[in-house]
Amino acid sequence: MNLKVGLFILSSAMLPVLNLMKDANPVEKDLPIQGTWQLVSGETIAKGKSTFTDYKKGMKQIKMFNGTHFAFFNHDLKHGKDPKPVFVAGGGTYTLKGNKYTEHLEYFISRDWEDKTFEFTLSMKGDTLIQRGFEKDEKLGVDHEIIEKYVRLKN
Repeated sequence: MNLKVGLFILSSAMLPVLNLMKDANPVEKDLPIQGTWQLVSGETIAKGKSTFTDYKKGMKQIKMFNGTHFAFFNHDLKHGKDPKPVFVAGGGTYTLKGNKYTEHLEYFISRDWEDKTFEFTLSMKGDTLIQRGFEKDEKLGVDHEIIEKYVRLKN
């Protein structure tokens, strides 16, 4: 048998084995969240009661991610002329390992929330980012699950 033919047969036989080994221990990649996202809906679940908010009606919120930090801004669409004007802002650092997302809130309009850390699970469906997890802090009297859906904003 020709040496080249033997090497070809051996390498052809090894390809399926190498592919199997590659799939047996996949490296979990971080979700591609960097950029700007618009919050379209949110659900809060507390004590078995669910509250749904459509963020496309009367307000707008964006959330931005770079490699280490996040920031969000929410305001009413009546330029503060509503009887109950809305402006909310916050931000801080985050870590992302695969789909495990941890926020450390450093800045927030409600200062009691600052220096809190919250863990979430992220998933993506097309251009939609879904953030799901629990916000719990006895001191604040907060104990609920949140499910937020964001769509990626184009440049």
